[in-house]
Amino acid sequence: MRAKQCALHGAIFWCLLFLGQAAAQTPQENPPHDSGTTLRVETTLVQIPVSITDSVNRFVLGLQKQDFHLFEDGVEQEIAHFSDEEAPLSVGLAFDESGSMDYKLQTAQVAANQFIKTMNKDDEALLVVFSDGAKVAVGFTSNAEEIENALNTAQAGGLTAMLDAVNLTLSEMKKAKNSRKAIVIISDGGDNHSHYRSPQIEALVREADVQIYAMGVFDPLASLGLAPELISGPRLLSEIATQTGGRAFAATSAGDLPSIAARIAVELRNEYVLGYYPKNSAHDGKYRKVEIKVSQPAGVSTVKAHWRQGYYAPSE
Repeated sequence: MRAKQCALHGAIFWCLLFLGQAAAQTPQENPPHDSGTTLRVETTLVQIPVSITDSVNRFVLGLQKQDFHLFEDGVEQEIAHFSDEEAPLSVGLAFDESGSMDYKLQTAQVAANQFIKTMNKDDEALLVVFSDGAKVAVGFTSNAEEIENALNTAQAGGLTAMLDAVNLTLSEMKKAKNSRKAIVIISDGGDNHSHYRSPQIEALVREADVQIYAMGVFDPLASLGLAPELISGPRLLSEIATQTGGRAFAATSAGDLPSIAARIAVELRNEYVLGYYPKNSAHDGKYRKVEIKVSQPAGVSTVKAHWRQGYYAPSE
């Protein structure tokens, strides 16, 4: 009976993610600067990764610095640094091995392994697994086999402490060696066993310089509502993913997971990075909202930008 409930929870979870998915954003934090008359003193470069897709979700490459306009709290900023080259990644993989994964576990393992195999020599990854609780299965490593071996030992069982897993993975990401950081969550259901609550996780994500992606599978035939507390985790994940410049992907069958994993890997490798020194030099610790506008390229269908919504300024 519990397995059926978990499966239903999973269905609602990913339906919500699919419906709640929205346009834009992309990451990074790092605050303002203190400028003198002609020289910058104690400046801080803010970097914003941006992915651009067309109307059929294909990546748009070949754009130039002048094609982008960046605003902070409504004020346009000068883009001081521009890059469309691939940079090393630090990735945190959060893998759901709760009881509701059951028959989907093997396909989820294949998807996760496929993602890990896209690692380059300068990349690194860590693995957090979760069910009743969350734990670090493998710390940061550049050896993909270590992650794959740990994934292959996963066994489904227990409830789902998803928010605890997000918290733990965010904490571990502070040890990352690369400036480009992302978290990929593979799960099929909402949170029903975490100590952490939505507001706590949402605050932590806003402070973190990490993109978050979520992927999962749901049964489109399963329906009908659940108690609000059972769906708050899924809704939060969708909001978090969008807020950080990542995205939430929903599969209609377990077999779709590997292609979603591949999509996320490709997206992380096809981003522009815009760097700027904020005109607002106040060290007030306040949240700064970032907006990106892109000139429509000739011969390309309507483009959409995904970027991180903002960052916290320094407080010292």
